[in-house]
Order: sequence, then structure tokens, then C-alpha cells
Amino acid sequence: MILLAIESSCDETSASVMAHGRVLSNVIATQLIHGQYGGVVPELASRAHQQHIVVVVAEALTQAGVAKTELSAIAFTRGPGLLGSLLVGASFAKAFALGLGLPLIEVNHMQAHVLAHFIQEPNVPGNVPEKAVPEFPFLCLTVSGGHTQLVRVDTPLNMTVIGQTQDDAVGEAFDKSAKLLGLPYPGGPLIDRHAQRGNPLAYAFPQTDMPGLDFSFSGIKTAIRYFLRDHTRQNPAFVADHLDDICASIQHALVQMLLTKLLKATRETGIRQVAIAGGVSANSGLRTSLLTLGKEQGWQVFIPPFAYCTDNAAMIAMAGTFLYEQGHFTGQDVSPLPRMAL
Repeated sequence: MILLAIESSCDETSASVMAHGRVLSNVIATQLIHGQYGGVVPELASRAHQQHIVVVVAEALTQAGVAKTELSAIAFTRGPGLLGSLLVGASFAKAFALGLGLPLIEVNHMQAHVLAHFIQEPNVPGNVPEKAVPEFPFLCLTVSGGHTQLVRVDTPLNMTVIGQTQDDAVGEAFDKSAKLLGLPYPGGPLIDRHAQRGNPLAYAFPQTDMPGLDFSFSGIKTAIRYFLRDHTRQNPAFVADHLDDICASIQHALVQMLLTKLLKATRETGIRQVAIAGGVSANSGLRTSLLTLGKEQGWQVFIPPFAYCTDNAAMIAMAGTFLYEQGHFTGQDVSPLPRMAL
């Protein structure tokens, strides 16, 4: 079974070819234009997807050494995401599948982030052995610019959200904090870079504790805004003089908010297999702190390779593979769902 997958939920145009769960190619075209606007502009994103998608799909097939006539099915991201962006990927996938007479598979973007842990590299001479994958059930902390969720994963197709943000996502909190600090978009990775040189305990920020396993990040963003306002009034060069320590302190606070709920979830469920997924799972502070906490608690921790943290089509292909095996196909009347629930 050889599957072509397409991802276009936000500002990454990506295509991947997968054979029996092994990724043969994973091509990503990043849209740099949004940097000058300080965030993703939906209309510009959809236009860029239109420009990139044919080239990206062709390159994915070429890198995989697969002809389109060898494909078994086409998988695509149905949602959640930006409507215009999703429309481009869905329309291309539907047309490609129709032209080739292939079945069509719709994939939930957030489910795919979780299933990225099951991607295996192809067997080639000198390649590393099969990597370990989580056993069911496991908990996955899914963190990105648009989502923050605690997910109980009982099977590849049976996932339950047991906790989620009630306002902003943690990725947004990173990016908005970076904007307040005068860092360019996307600011989350830049905060991480500066944080590696700073003192995470230099400044304390209030951490919101929501009931149950839910999160809230709007309050800490407000606290950071007022913190910077007050200190820059006293010293206009405060941010420039203390940027590394500020970034380290912000990152420490956000990571601790995430791990506090994750620890609570493991105690309530008794599950000791723990994973992270999504764009923020690339954050070095989160990865290091999770490994430390996991060792203290006796968890088995799974952290995705950097290539599969941010939006990519390989994770769509992995989810599509599980759906294909269970016979979950969709018709040509399918349309994108920008607010598609897990």
C-alpha cells in the first residue's frame, strides 16, 4: 500500500509518500511572506498554497521514486485549520484521486500530530533499527500555535481529549510574548534560543491553575505585558539588557504550566506512557523538562523527531495509513472543516 498525503492546514504546503507506514518522502514548502506581517495572513496563505502544491506533490513523488499510477490512495487534511488553506489541499486531493480513480482519506490534523510517533524511516543499509513507539493506552500532550490538549490515546483511531485550553494556545502565548519583546515572527523558536542562555528563575510569572486538566494562557500573557511595561518605564533598555533571562523565565513558566497538568493526568489515569506532539514539542525547554520529570516519575517518554513536530504531510500519511487499514474512506462530496474536533 503506497499512499500520497497532503497537508495544507495553515502556512506549510507539504506532501509525503508512505509505503506501509514507512515514509519515503516528506516535502515541505514554508511560506516566508508572513514574517513581515507578524503572523499568518489567511488570504496570503491560501494563495501561496495554490502556487506551491503542484510542485511539492511532484517533488514528493520524485524523491520517493514512485509514479502516480503506483499509488493506492490519497490522504489529506480536512481540518482543523484555515478554511482557505484547507480548501486548496482538499480540492487538489479530490481532483488527483478522481483523476486516478483512487480512494480518498480525510485526516484530522490533530489526530495526525499524535500519530506522528508511529512514523518509521525506510529500511536502507546503515539505517537505524526500528524506533520504539508508544504502547496503548498512552497520554499525549499536543501543543501548537492553535491547540493545547491532553489526549488519552486508546487506539490509533480512538482518542479522547481529557483536558484543553479554555482560551489561548501555548504556542500563541510564546509568539505573543515574543512580539511584546520585539522579536520577529515566528517568535516562539527565538524565545527558545534566547532562553538557552538565560536564567529560568530570574523572574517569576503567575501561573493559572484551571479546574481539572484544562489550561488557560491568557492571564500569563497579560502578566508579561504589564511586567515589561513597568520595567521599561524604569529602564528603557530593560528588554535589551535582560532578554535572555526574560525569555528563559517566560519559557520556564509556560512549560511548568504544561507539565503540572500532565503530571496530574498521569496520576488520575494511571497511564505512564507519555508523549508530546505539535509544533511546541520542538521547544528545547519542554523536551528537557519532560525527560527530567519522566525519569523522576518512572514514565516512558516519547518525543517526536524535529522533522515531525511542526506541520508536515508525513504525519497525515501515517494517520491515513491507519484509516486505510480500517477501511475508512470518504467521498468526493467531502469539504473542509476549519473547526474539526478530535
